[in-house]
Amino acid sequence: MNTAASSPPQALLRRMFDAAIASAQPARCIPAHLPTPEQLGRGRLIVIGAGKASAAMARAVEDHWPGPLSGLVVTRYGYAVPCERIAIVEAAHPVPDEAGLAAAQRLLDLVQGLTEDDLVLCLISGGGSSLLPLPLPGLTLEHKQAVNRQLLKSGATISEMNCVRRHLSAIKGGRLAAACHPARVLTLLISDVPGDDPIDIASGPTVPDPTSCEDALAIVRRYGLTLPAEVRAVLESGRGESIKPGDPRLARAETRMIAAPQLALEAAAAVAREAGYAAHILGDAIEGEARDVGKVMAGIALQVADRGQPFTPPCVLLSGGETTVTLGGTGRGGRNVEFLLSTAVALEGHPRIHGIAGDTDGVDGQQEIAGACLAPDTLARAWQLGIKPRDSLADNDGHGFFEALGDSVITGPTLTNVNDFRALLIEAPDNH
Repeated sequence: MNTAASSPPQALLRRMFDAAIASAQPARCIPAHLPTPEQLGRGRLIVIGAGKASAAMARAVEDHWPGPLSGLVVTRYGYAVPCERIAIVEAAHPVPDEAGLAAAQRLLDLVQGLTEDDLVLCLISGGGSSLLPLPLPGLTLEHKQAVNRQLLKSGATISEMNCVRRHLSAIKGGRLAAACHPARVLTLLISDVPGDDPIDIASGPTVPDPTSCEDALAIVRRYGLTLPAEVRAVLESGRGESIKPGDPRLARAETRMIAAPQLALEAAAAVAREAGYAAHILGDAIEGEARDVGKVMAGIALQVADRGQPFTPPCVLLSGGETTVTLGGTGRGGRNVEFLLSTAVALEGHPRIHGIAGDTDGVDGQQEIAGACLAPDTLARAWQLGIKPRDSLADNDGHGFFEALGDSVITGPTLTNVNDFRALLIEAPDNH
């Protein structure tokens, strides 16, 4: 029986977003991947990690590990979870700070002098790149901050940004796992990157890196970045080369993906189907300029609503990935709100299309706002307030636009991160 008409679209969209976040909660994902004390034997268990979900992951380990352990993880300010045996440090994201620098050094110190019997459990999630900003010798935190700010504004993809970061780091690009040698290393990953490549999650501190300093320089040239002389020297000299595939120090390193965008989209799809809507996942790794992706998604939604192609309404179109915003205006950016505002402009107030877009970590861009909701009357309400949607989009002011309408989605720290979540809900014609 079709029960879609009985489910208010905005409430359903928010339930879907919440389900996506819940599917990636560490308490749900961690326990099945922990070794047993018998498997560990006489060695020690050392827990390390970084990312927006790392503290919640550490808590899940403590709750389900019966034996002794010690460790340290670093997470974003506001994302700490109380732990008894694992130290939790908070630091800045997306631009690193002194707290992250000190924590990264402590983490590296913690894994010195291990034996073959020891096991390092590494908990990695999105955000770890800026939370582990330990630079190579000859570079400073200020150098890392300067490069990071340029990368964030450049329009580079997350893969490109992390390639540059890896080659300026004393801890990323497999260096952390190499420091753990000869101990075993088990890395549990919560993916926030398109394609779920471990080298791009927190810039791959425990996995080998097939890219090179020359690849990083090519990205610098591609986006016209201005590097401090010391940074350019590290890349041009090859001193920034990371740990490569086949390195014997990583022979005992294992990686497991425990949560990813696809799983989150599937959880949301189940909620939509329970409410009587067909659910279609268009992709979990969609990249590109947020406003361009918004136009494309709007075009697909209009074809569904007006032509019944390629899907018949009522239905929901789901997608994930990580778009980019090239800042040209004076607004605050935020790829999810920019996507949604671009979608709204392209839909022109279509009476049967609703939407939501948000970052599953609860932070869109540098704002403590996850994203926003879109309704058929979004443009009309903006005009009534004297707000011109196209001008807001041109100014990269999606956050200001949706805040003025009261349509921001605020979750607070979600303690996980599986990238962006986008859903467009298309009602059946007989609903109006």
